[in-house]
Amino acid sequence: MKSHRRELWFNTKDRREYINITHEVEQAVKESGVREGLVLVNAMHITASVYINDAESGLIQDYDNWLERLAPFNPSSDPGSGGYYHNRTGEDNADAHMKRQVMGREVVVAITDGKLDFGPWEQIYYAEFDGRRRKRALVKIIGE
Repeated sequence: MKSHRRELWFNTKDRREYINITHEVEQAVKESGVREGLVLVNAMHITASVYINDAESGLIQDYDNWLERLAPFNPSSDPGSGGYYHNRTGEDNADAHMKRQVMGREVVVAITDGKLDFGPWEQIYYAEFDGRRRKRALVKIIGE
């Protein structure tokens, strides 16, 4: 069995960004030489996510709007003003932790005949919810 590990690094200019990483994952699969197996892609930070969905800009904006309604950014530590208890630690990113919890930590995709075995329209995204600093995602490939 083969194993291959690659890190993808990000330093987003905005607090929230959605980055299509499908091509980078495909490149890692190619580098690995694995023809049949699995690839795990996971965010290595607790304020970011990796997910699979359509690469349609309207859908990405819909996700962002929906997540902001579920867990709005509010740097306050006063829950009475819509703030978060977590922000009492000196952080201002409680909303980012909640957005990550909703969108998930990782995805696993089958590799068949050396390629990602996707359904129609599927793409892999890295979602950043507390950006403007250096973060990473792990790509781990195993198989034959």
